[in-house]
Amino acid sequence: MPGKLRSRGRDDSARFSTATRLRVLGEQTAERVYRSQNKRQARRSRLTGRAALLALVVCTLVVALAYPMRQYVSQRGEIADQQRQQQEAKERVDRLRDEKARWQDDAYAEQRIRERLHMVMPGETGYVVPDPRSTEDGRAEQGEADRPWYSNVWDGVDKADRAD
Repeated sequence: MPGKLRSRGRDDSARFSTATRLRVLGEQTAERVYRSQNKRQARRSRLTGRAALLALVVCTLVVALAYPMRQYVSQRGEIADQQRQQQEAKERVDRLRDEKARWQDDAYAEQRIRERLHMVMPGETGYVVPDPRSTEDGRAEQGEADRPWYSNVWDGVDKADRAD
């Protein structure tokens, strides 16, 4: 501010004095530095307050939304599991409908009955091929539900004979 260097009431010798000019220049510089430091500190403090408020708002939102988001994700997983189970149930129903329709056919029913009961029609010759891997003990190890009914009956007769 060159205009402030010149004061109106002073004489010309004081106006051009080096010491005076340096003193005034130092005061002006100190004022500028002081003002700029105050502005920086004011800006920093406002920015810090804003940043703290923003951080507080963000943390509050994270905490407030954490549980609902976890619930949403878990419910989406449950929905996917239920849809998968529903699809499996539909496929099972379709298989059972197909099997029911096959059992309605007399030829299929007769074939399955003959297989399960090892029955033959009059005039046919039936063959039973024993499994070389199975033995008498192997037959007992096999679960009763997995064996044909006549094996269970025969085992019952064998057990009754051994009771002596």
